[in-house]
Amino acid sequence: MNKTVSTLELRDISKHFYQGGQRLDVLKGLNLEVKPQEVVALVGPSGSGKSTLLQIAGLLERPSGGQVFLDGTDCSTANDALRTSLRRDYLGFVYQYHNLLADFDALENVVLPQLIAGKAQAASKEKAEWLLVRLGLKERLKHRPAELSGGEQQRVAIARALANTPKMLLADEPTGNLDPNTSDNVFLELLNIVKETGLSALIATHNMDLAAKMDKEVVLKNGTLVEKRTTVKIKNNQNFY
Repeated sequence: MNKTVSTLELRDISKHFYQGGQRLDVLKGLNLEVKPQEVVALVGPSGSGKSTLLQIAGLLERPSGGQVFLDGTDCSTANDALRTSLRRDYLGFVYQYHNLLADFDALENVVLPQLIAGKAQAASKEKAEWLLVRLGLKERLKHRPAELSGGEQQRVAIARALANTPKMLLADEPTGNLDPNTSDNVFLELLNIVKETGLSALIATHNMDLAAKMDKEVVLKNGTLVEKRTTVKIKNNQNFY
């Protein structure tokens, strides 16, 4: 029987930096698999290396050692042009700070990445509207970031991350700068749409209640990962993609 190819696989990943002439080992022979349609919570104390791990998984930073596989393809030796192409076509990113384009409205912020990827304007607008409405922003499509609340801005950022139909979503404390009530609501919306659209996701969070709602929970501590919990995965029940 053929083994299911993981959406993301990290093999023996290590990463070190030098500070003041001393070597600092952040990741030490780390291994991780995220299966198709699996949502994985990445937890760990501040400074444990969660952001570094996500940067490596997202091909934004090269590891000191080890291999990164996306959909079975070894990206470890890919040149910068190929890595950029893979990030654009395969990955979606959501960060703690939304980083929206201030001169463009919510709809335009979600349309633009699709146009850059070569998609038609009409189809890009339809996709952007669907995502924003799904995230509760039907009445805010023409509002610029300065006219939106923090939670609304982060919803636009989530829609932008999903706009080019990635296979893998990487999220780094996506609601970490929001108040607790808004954070919970936005996070659950993100989790629901990821499950409904059948994506794989690796989501860093400090919120243990929200982490418990994901399919699997892994803890990053002392440079290595420990799988804390695995639950039954919810099947994809949405076919827009």
